[in-house]
Amino acid sequence: MGHRALVAYRRPDRRYDLRYSHWGGEDITLADRISAETPLGDGDVDGDLFAEAIDRDRLLIEYLDPCCYEALYVVEPGGDYRVTAYRVCWLEWPGGRDGNRGAIVAVENDAADRRVRTWFRATKTALADVVEMGVLSWRAARTYLEARICEDEDGAVYMYGASNTDTVDYAPSSNEWFDEDGRDGRGRTERWNPDEDRERRDR
Repeated sequence: MGHRALVAYRRPDRRYDLRYSHWGGEDITLADRISAETPLGDGDVDGDLFAEAIDRDRLLIEYLDPCCYEALYVVEPGGDYRVTAYRVCWLEWPGGRDGNRGAIVAVENDAADRRVRTWFRATKTALADVVEMGVLSWRAARTYLEARICEDEDGAVYMYGASNTDTVDYAPSSNEWFDEDGRDGRGRTERWNPDEDRERRDR
C-alpha cells in the first residue's frame, strides 16, 4: 500500500527527469519539503530516476497513470526552487471501459487539496447514484464530471496511454496544463463503491 506520487524535475533543456514518492500522494505537504537544500524532500522522494529527459507532452499520457498515482509535483530548480502540486483525479468508475482517463488539478496548499479531494469524491458519489437511478448513463456522468473539473477547478483532462494525437471527449480549451517554463497555465456497470478507488490505487 501507499499514496504514490510522481515528481517531475525540470531540466535546463525544458524536459523532465521523473522520480517516485511512495507516500507523496497522501497529502501535498511534500511540496513544502522539496527545496534547493532538500531536493528529494528529506528522503521522501526516491533518489533513483524513474525516467529521464521526458518531454512535457509525454509526461501525463505516458507516465501519470491515474489509477496508480494520487499526486504530481512539478519542480523548477532555480532561484526560488518552485514546486507546483497537482491532485490526480481518476475519471472512471470500477468496471468502466475507459479506466485510464484522468485529470490533474493544481492545489496551492493542503487546505485546497482537502477541498478538491472532498469535492471530487462527493461529486463522483452523487453521479454514481444518479446513474443507478437511471437518469444518466455512465458515459454521460463521466462527461459531466470532466466538464465540472475543467470549468470549476481549472483542471486538465488526459488519457493515460494515449498517443499525442488522441483527444478526450471534453476539451474546454486548448491551453497547456503548464506552460513552456513549467508554470501552471490554466455501457452500464456494477454499482460504484467510493472505497474501490482507493483499493484500486493500492494494488
